[in-house]
Amino acid sequence: MPNARIFYYFKTSPEIIRLAVMMYVRYPLSLRNVEDLLHECGIDVTHETVRFWWNRLGTIFAADTGQPVNGAIDP
Repeated sequence: MPNARIFYYFKTSPEIIRLAVMMYVRYPLSLRNVEDLLHECGIDVTHETVRFWWNRLGTIFAADTGQPVNGAIDP
């Protein structure tokens, strides 16, 4: 997991942020789909919050997995 200091300014736990961003990065889901899946797990966040987390932390998490951030497939 990336350095815990990157989560310093967020009120939500790092595990939830990582789950939301990784769902969006790794699977072909829309932001609203991620919002709905998290809501089914009892986590209330908006799609705009997921978008903000992805913009802020997506490249860091994607670097951990080796996946491109936008989901594009390398030729």
